[in-house]
Amino acid sequence: MPNRLETYRVEAYNTAKQSENKMHDDTVARRFGFSGGLVPGVDVFAYMMHVPIARWGRDFLSRGLVEARFIKPVYDGEAADVDATEHNGLLTIEVFSRTTLCATGTASLPAAAPAVALSDYVEVPAVAERKPVDPATFEMGKWLGTTPRRWAGQDAADYLTDVRETDPIFAREGFGHPGLIQRVMNRVLVDNTILGPWIHVGSRMQLLSALRAGDEIAARAKVTANYEKKGHRFVELDALVVANGTTPIAHCQHTAITQPREQAAA
Repeated sequence: MPNRLETYRVEAYNTAKQSENKMHDDTVARRFGFSGGLVPGVDVFAYMMHVPIARWGRDFLSRGLVEARFIKPVYDGEAADVDATEHNGLLTIEVFSRTTLCATGTASLPAAAPAVALSDYVEVPAVAERKPVDPATFEMGKWLGTTPRRWAGQDAADYLTDVRETDPIFAREGFGHPGLIQRVMNRVLVDNTILGPWIHVGSRMQLLSALRAGDEIAARAKVTANYEKKGHRFVELDALVVANGTTPIAHCQHTAITQPREQAAA
């Protein structure tokens, strides 16, 4: 029988108010029909990951599989309720805010992390000079890199505060939160072009090895789709996120609207 888990409630926090992506700015977001600046999808994803982390602990951080689709915005200062049901080893996760379904996802714990070859993912640097997005920026089959990033010490602690994560496993065992991997996936987009307002709409992440606080992480990403749907311009990425240049820590698929309908028509 399905087992409904206790609701996890978060006071959502918009970590990107000062970001280059003005979809997180109240004034700009309202022009696109939203009530205010959007809490980043990668942070909503982090709220969702609290549940499988609490359920499976270090095993999930080492080999867990998680995916999410972002349906409606979560807004700064609003309560976000993360509901989950477990059935046959699968967690079905939903996020509600303002009584609206905002995100859906699943999480599971494979028996072992799949083998992924580092050599299958081409390492390239982020572009030396970013230029405004154009049709060639996310050309099908193109390889994209990111500037390596690390979150250590106070930066790692501040991240946990930002995403309202209180599970003691991170401080106790020195793990980095897998939400940081999602932040690096966003950097595939913003390290390689100048975007206008844009929206992260979904991700799938197979963890391959536990991230440690202070690891330097970068993505090796390939553009697998670039298309228009209902007036929006979408990009899909397939990527390996690597720690310290040598250790694969996550295989990710990442989907974003790089030009929302209103902007694309401008």
